[in-house]
Amino acid sequence: MMRLENKVAIVTGAGRGLGKGIAKKLAQEGAKVILADMEPAIEAIAEIEADGGTVSAFQVNVANQEEVKALISYAIDKFGSLDIMVNNAGINRDSMLHKMSIENWESVISIDLTGTFFGTQEALKYMRDKNYGRIINISSGSWLGNIGQANYAAAKAGVIGLTKTAARENARKGITCNAICPGFIETDMTRKLKEINDGAAWESMMQRIPMGYAGTPSDVGNLVAFLASDEASYITSEVINVGGGMIV
Repeated sequence: MMRLENKVAIVTGAGRGLGKGIAKKLAQEGAKVILADMEPAIEAIAEIEADGGTVSAFQVNVANQEEVKALISYAIDKFGSLDIMVNNAGINRDSMLHKMSIENWESVISIDLTGTFFGTQEALKYMRDKNYGRIINISSGSWLGNIGQANYAAAKAGVIGLTKTAARENARKGITCNAICPGFIETDMTRKLKEINDGAAWESMMQRIPMGYAGTPSDVGNLVAFLASDEASYITSEVINVGGGMIV
């Protein structure tokens, strides 16, 4: 029996990259998965269905509370429940702090932090009534501070505070809430480093990782699937790094 059979999961930012990898793993474990993204997740749907998974998609801007409410309602109407909420959607708008525009500050905070707040809050409204739920928020090792990422670091640090508060408030309702901090994960976006200075930028990054290589979306997806399962029912308020030793 698959660990997540008969469970219903939402993954935000699931159209590509890390979110797609998480959604694929949850589907492989038997969950019915809603791919929530700004754009149609056509490729991700095809890959999950080809693997025998049950999947649907919903276009949403996670920074819009009414759209997030509609997303939660869609999942419940489509599959009859909501058991797992993975708040993964996020963006980067990097620049040095003294040069950062207010637009780039606000856009990252609105998607990465406020979007996670909306997803967590709206999922909790349903999960508290059924006395069961798994909320998994994707933070980042950058929450510790990273040059050129004041907005992103602030948002991801906020996600950790939000996660721990939600965990404490809802533990007696049978709801766990944990955060994952991925390190350097190989995706279509990060692979662009291989094109800079004949791969020198990529090699420089690899040297910063004690294990010597980049992680994959599956590495993060494996942990999400575990935290979403009943095997992790006594784990809540935790912040877990997936970074090959890079995050300290």
